Amino acid sequence: MTDQSAASLVTGPAVGPEEPAPPTTGGKSQKPRGLWGDAWLDLRRRPLFIAASLIILVLLFIAAFPGVFTSVDPSWTNLAKSRQPPSAEAWFGYDNLGRDIFARAIYGTRASIAVGVLSTLLTVLFGGAVGIIAGFFGGWVDNLLSRFSEIFLGLPFVLGAIVILTTFNAEVAIPSATRIVAQVVLTIAVLSWPISMRIMRSAAISAKQQDYVKAARALGASAPRIILRHMLPNCLAPVLVYSTIALGGFIGAEATLSFLGIGLRDPVVSWGVMIAESRFYIQAAPHLLFFPAGFLVITVLAFVMLGDAVRDALDPKQK
Repeated sequence: MTDQSAASLVTGPAVGPEEPAPPTTGGKSQKPRGLWGDAWLDLRRRPLFIAASLIILVLLFIAAFPGVFTSVDPSWTNLAKSRQPPSAEAWFGYDNLGRDIFARAIYGTRASIAVGVLSTLLTVLFGGAVGIIAGFFGGWVDNLLSRFSEIFLGLPFVLGAIVILTTFNAEVAIPSATRIVAQVVLTIAVLSWPISMRIMRSAAISAKQQDYVKAARALGASAPRIILRHMLPNCLAPVLVYSTIALGGFIGAEATLSFLGIGLRDPVVSWGVMIAESRFYIQAAPHLLFFPAGFLVITVLAFVMLGDAVRDALDPKQK
């Protein structure tokens, strides 16, 4: 007699086909995790992700509430303290105009991160929208949008930024801080969106060949519904990885443009502006460069580390 027949003698005949019980956790059935659930579970085990996230959270808190860390006005000048080294009174010392470098580095976090976040949002939103449309429709639509993106992709970043920002700055002699930030954000986004467009296009071309898209088409779903409900959630992973890494790169790009004298400038306070102001005094007062450059390097490195961790968690080959 088999084990199953013996069990039937004790418990009675089976009413229906026997099904395996779902795994339980604490008395509740555990639902199968998707790509994002698996990625989040994997990310929480990565020290690289935890360290990068903590650094970014601290920087975001500094940008949102700079007054918690310093009560000094970053624009207050005292020429008698010009280029004084770090001390108990001023932890990072004073710059050429006698302004507190620590206060300026704290308040500069807001402008630098704002440029990076806004540039990334514009780049991903516009480039992603163009890319998923090109990948879904294909044909002449794909060719037209791809050729259009190559116009911007062929422009050298620094040269294109010089042309665009010089044209903007010629219109207003003394632009406001908001206008200066908007100019830099738009310039970075205009010159960077083709990369996110190509990433999204490749993901869309792959996704539209999947069975769930073919099934949606067979059921008569419209193109916008297929794109938004079926393709977009499955195309976000590579764009998310790119945006995380690009955010740090855009913060560095802002510093580069500011150092060249065409990016952010007074009255805006940013790490790039501070680095640009210190370039004539690096040998005499290296602390003018060291501290804002340190903030910049740590921030860019944190976003790059975060992007690497997210990429590894979302890559099936790493499983």
